[in-house]
Amino acid sequence: MSEQNPYETLGISTDASFDEIQAAKGRLIQEHNSDRFVRENIEAAYDAILMDRLKRRQEGTIKVAEEIQYADRVTTTTPKFPPITPIQVSSGWVSRFIDTPTTQELLWSTGVFAALAVFAVFPGSPSSSLSFFLALGFGFSLFFINRKERQFGRAIGLTLVGLFVGIAVGSLLANVLATPLESLNLTGDKFSSLVTFVLLWLITSFLR
Repeated sequence: MSEQNPYETLGISTDASFDEIQAAKGRLIQEHNSDRFVRENIEAAYDAILMDRLKRRQEGTIKVAEEIQYADRVTTTTPKFPPITPIQVSSGWVSRFIDTPTTQELLWSTGVFAALAVFAVFPGSPSSSLSFFLALGFGFSLFFINRKERQFGRAIGLTLVGLFVGIAVGSLLANVLATPLESLNLTGDKFSSLVTFVLLWLITSFLR
């Protein structure tokens, strides 16, 4: 599918209406919902068509409806303006970074990070073991993210961001919630680790 031009990818003609483009994209996404690679090609083709339409409209190579072109001569018809293309392009761009995990993927990531969090904050577990559990969380995060896109560098980057942000946010919250945490017999380091595991789980489950 990636060797076809974007119009062939969506199975539409170059003069298809915007509604036809939208309908073709929705139909193909629904048909290939379980194939991430095909879905990405469909999204990319859709964005490419929108950009092509915007460029052609700016160049004046796309014919504008008569009621829009001669709006000052029409008094009985309300002009119908085309959709705002940049919003559609932005939505497609954002969707490339958001993942919808399968039930099996979500169960695996949830189970792994939940187990790490339980072991890390389990009463009586030494604080020295937190580094070990965080290292395990780092490794599992790399594995889950790299398995999606096969981009090891990106997996390292996202995991490092999750680790550092989780520790920083967890430490700040631990200072604010010092009294409640003491009543729960939960140290600041353990609470910070818990926040880090939650953030790593969100990143590995819902980001690409």
